[in-house]
Amino acid sequence: MLTNSIALIIPFFIWGPFFPDLIVSISSLIFLYHVFKNKDFSYFNIKPLVIFFIFCVYAIFCSLLSENILLSFESSLFYFRIGIFACVIWYCIDRDKRILKYFYYILVISFSVLVVDGYIQFFSGKNIMGYPLLSGVRVSSFFGDEHILGSYLSRLFPLLFALFLLKEKKVKHETYFIGVLFILVDVLIFVSGERAAFAFLNLSTIFIIILIDRYQKFRLVTFVIALVVISLLTYSSKTLQQRMISEPAKTMGLTNDSQNQNVLQRKYIFTPTHDSLIRTAFNMFLDKPIFGHGPKMFRVICKDKKYKTGINPCQNHPHNFYVQLLAEMGIIGFSFLFSAFLYVTYSAYRQLKSIILKQKRHLTDYQVCLLAGILITIWPIAPNGNFFNNWLAIIYSLPVGFYLQSIYGKK
Repeated sequence: MLTNSIALIIPFFIWGPFFPDLIVSISSLIFLYHVFKNKDFSYFNIKPLVIFFIFCVYAIFCSLLSENILLSFESSLFYFRIGIFACVIWYCIDRDKRILKYFYYILVISFSVLVVDGYIQFFSGKNIMGYPLLSGVRVSSFFGDEHILGSYLSRLFPLLFALFLLKEKKVKHETYFIGVLFILVDVLIFVSGERAAFAFLNLSTIFIIILIDRYQKFRLVTFVIALVVISLLTYSSKTLQQRMISEPAKTMGLTNDSQNQNVLQRKYIFTPTHDSLIRTAFNMFLDKPIFGHGPKMFRVICKDKKYKTGINPCQNHPHNFYVQLLAEMGIIGFSFLFSAFLYVTYSAYRQLKSIILKQKRHLTDYQVCLLAGILITIWPIAPNGNFFNNWLAIIYSLPVGFYLQSIYGKK
């Protein structure tokens, strides 16, 4: 039952965090029951999981030091379930390799439905449920007034590509269909107006194209075609030009002030709002550099006058994982995430080295795509959501589970 139903988490993401969180909780309990029943603790005896659980314990410790322990516990107390869910994915694949096909076909169906509905919304102004374009131009499909369509597609795209590469006996019409789907997804992420999601798509695509062997040209061609379509859409749409090019350039201070062309505006970190949040979070880090102020405490501490700076210094989180961990968990919490980034970077270096020297590749193409999915989660130079957000945490645990199984699982 667990193996057959776990892949349903993919479409449930579209309906918000409740159902994915329910699936994670139930599947984790079932998994733990089997682990203790069979006394098989091998899933927890690997270094990545040990380090992750140390991070979880440390997060709870930071909560105990915070000004509002109960509020902080909302983020830290049960965060370990994210690591357990990665083990659930690993466990299910070990038990039944058919789950790889289940995930693949459910991803294809989910992406296809979003593509059809998204383009209906883009061209008609409303999707099939009657949801209008956000701000008159941004496509959101079934996500309604949530700006997360691009995030959903860009974060799960490397997993879809990984499972496509793993699938045996691909017929020609299926490959053509996936190629068209890739192009449409690339363009849809752009017209969603989510600049970070489009940046993640570009980052993962470049990473994959450089490091894979088979289907390298396939992905390159589909990506180039998508970029041509995006260029044509941008050229013909002033609203897209403003949203994706003019507005970010202006808010980052990369264009001249309209009132004085000879005076260059102040340069910001991403935007004035992001700049304000990041600088506020950094001020919090400087005050408590070792242990931070506690998970989920940015939203409370940022109101303090001695920390806040800029035009919008206080929101629920500072919109960058690394800065958030510096403020809430100090340099120690930051080091856990940064070590994951160093691991991905080092693995990519070893892969590239083996390609240049024409040696046996360090990673399979499947693993490269999964690492790309992990990379866009831990990429330091990008705006992000809340590190402890359930919806995000579950999504970025998916490629981790598949990757761990590919290394440590039963062959």
